[in-house]
Amino acid sequence: MIKILILRDDLENIRRLKVSGHSGYDEIGRDIICSAVSAIVQTTVMGLNTVVGINPLYHQKSGLADLKIPDGLSQEKIKDANIVLETGLLGLKSIEAGYSEYVDIRERKVE
Repeated sequence: MIKILILRDDLENIRRLKVSGHSGYDEIGRDIICSAVSAIVQTTVMGLNTVVGINPLYHQKSGLADLKIPDGLSQEKIKDANIVLETGLLGLKSIEAGYSEYVDIRERKVE
């Protein structure tokens, strides 16, 4: 199962997006669910870089993608970043809605 963790700050801005695991829908390399999740996460990272102009702290390897919004950004940059992140989250929730046995999204407040 793909587990997605969304961490939000006190103002409900997404501060971290962590994706771990494999869906098990099909073999690695042919798994449409893993591919779809990966495409959305990669697009979100590119949107943060290119559209918003920030470099998120991002680490990726097989079965893991971990994206963190850096501290010290202006409120405007945080707002813009959150638009991109919320849009990515909509796509991920759409996948979860159709394939809930393969994708689980949880949201928590940043501690």
